[in-house]
Amino acid sequence: MSQECSTRLQSATREKLRKFDSLRAGEVQPGEFWDVVVLTAVDENQREAYELQIREKLLRKELPVGVQYKVFADPPGSKIGNGGSTLYALQQLNEVYGKTLCRLRVILIHAGGFSQRLPSASALGKIFTAVPLEDPLYQMLELKLALYVDFPSQMKPGVLVTCADDIELYSTSEDERVKFDKPGFTALGHPSPLSIGTTHGVFVLDSKEKSSNSEIENTSCLLFLHKPSVDKMRDTGAVCKRQSGCFVLSDAEFAYTDSTYYIDFNTAMSLLNLLKELGPLDCEVDAYGDFLQALGPNATIDYTINTANVTKEESSLVAIRQKIFHHLKGTPLNVILLNNSKFYHIGTTSEYLFHLTEDVMLRTELGLLSSAFSVDMKENSGCCVMHSVLDPSVSVGAGSVVEYSRLGAGASVGVGSIVSSCWIPAGLSVPDRVFMHSLCVNHKQKTRFVTVVFGINDDLKRSVEAPAFMEDLNLFGVSVAESLSRWGLENEALRFSVDASNCSLWSACLFPVCSDHQSSFSLTLEMLQAALSGSTFTLPRDTQLMSMQEALQCKDLQQMLEFRTGLYEDIKQRKPNN
Repeated sequence: MSQECSTRLQSATREKLRKFDSLRAGEVQPGEFWDVVVLTAVDENQREAYELQIREKLLRKELPVGVQYKVFADPPGSKIGNGGSTLYALQQLNEVYGKTLCRLRVILIHAGGFSQRLPSASALGKIFTAVPLEDPLYQMLELKLALYVDFPSQMKPGVLVTCADDIELYSTSEDERVKFDKPGFTALGHPSPLSIGTTHGVFVLDSKEKSSNSEIENTSCLLFLHKPSVDKMRDTGAVCKRQSGCFVLSDAEFAYTDSTYYIDFNTAMSLLNLLKELGPLDCEVDAYGDFLQALGPNATIDYTINTANVTKEESSLVAIRQKIFHHLKGTPLNVILLNNSKFYHIGTTSEYLFHLTEDVMLRTELGLLSSAFSVDMKENSGCCVMHSVLDPSVSVGAGSVVEYSRLGAGASVGVGSIVSSCWIPAGLSVPDRVFMHSLCVNHKQKTRFVTVVFGINDDLKRSVEAPAFMEDLNLFGVSVAESLSRWGLENEALRFSVDASNCSLWSACLFPVCSDHQSSFSLTLEMLQAALSGSTFTLPRDTQLMSMQEALQCKDLQQMLEFRTGLYEDIKQRKPNN
């Protein structure tokens, strides 16, 4: 990437952040911003959590006012995927706004799910994940709104569909704008290495229309490929050659990959009719793979039987895909090529650590801080501290993230770890490359605390068919069975909070329930140290153990937010500029 392109990207990004900051807490004018901001939630419990946090943000003047903020929960029952969430959100928008919906500019952010790959976002939602920009501290919601701040004024009534855990940066020349004014679907396309194309959606473009070398081009898509092989990209003509001009990649060959897309009002109404045709959904529908593969003049029905990329295949999936294909076939798929753009995904613990502490490019482009809205150490050694109060004697290792936490005198955090929502007593040390996160729970009608701990690279979604196979589950690099033996527990004593055919670290009841925040952290840390060192540790008698899954089911959201509020007030009072 040339220095000129990099500078333009940084300048354009900073201008978007500046523009959004000018709108925060102010009353936006008609056409100046989104009419409606919609978040999707996986269930009613998550919906209530999101609504509570949005209300607090508005009270603290962290979001523009004069905007409708809505949270729509998926219906109870089967998982329906982000495609199903899109359809049900459109249905609820239509119920709320009726005929006025045809005049509204809506952003729909898919934020449902339990964030098992970044568990610090599980309780309060990945759209409320902290981002080290201040003041007041950004979360992913503000960042998404800031990066899209120019879209509403250049958009005809309709819906922009995006996800909660990615970041798109782009620049355009002064006389160019990203405009969403065409019928059908209009997607953003980002130049990406072919290896990235194998894990994303890829556009096969009409070569007759693609000719300019500007930072932004408008073209049409002949065919959309979902996670194709490199050979498939070559065979279908998706592979492009390096261009001159301000261009983000230096690769000789590349493909345009997907991120966010817009649907105009009439197409949104067509999707509503599709939901009526499909009836209640009993399988996961992908808003990208299942919708976009039906579009473009070269689309065929063949993709509907390919379930290679499906997490859980239901018997009804192929039939539903075929109905989607027949309903959407012939709908235009326009693509806005953002030649000087970057796409970042921040949905796993490793990605979160890398982008917030090591990724020099993103830190420069966004202006990310090493210490954001915090009271902390005098010197920062390549870590990231957000919305936290640290004693001046605390040390945090390189590549670690501390968020929404309080650390006492002499406490330390090792290298490459995540500490989230914890209260660490004086003198305690968090080892390298672990994830520690405290939750407040309502346990037997009492307020209690649970601190969970995993290795940064532990796979919380990996499951075995029965507790007898727990040897195949690794925690901190050793089997769960070995950790149990170091804690003086028999394998038979381990309970899983789901049916026995789906046992995972997520559902393993490993973490002690304690009466206060600090003792919860201390006890879990002792268990961790025993597991890592090979020493033995005995839990206090009658200690109740809970899984991450159970802790989420009985989380005390109000208490968790009150802890953050206490930090907020403490920081406001102690920061020098206050």
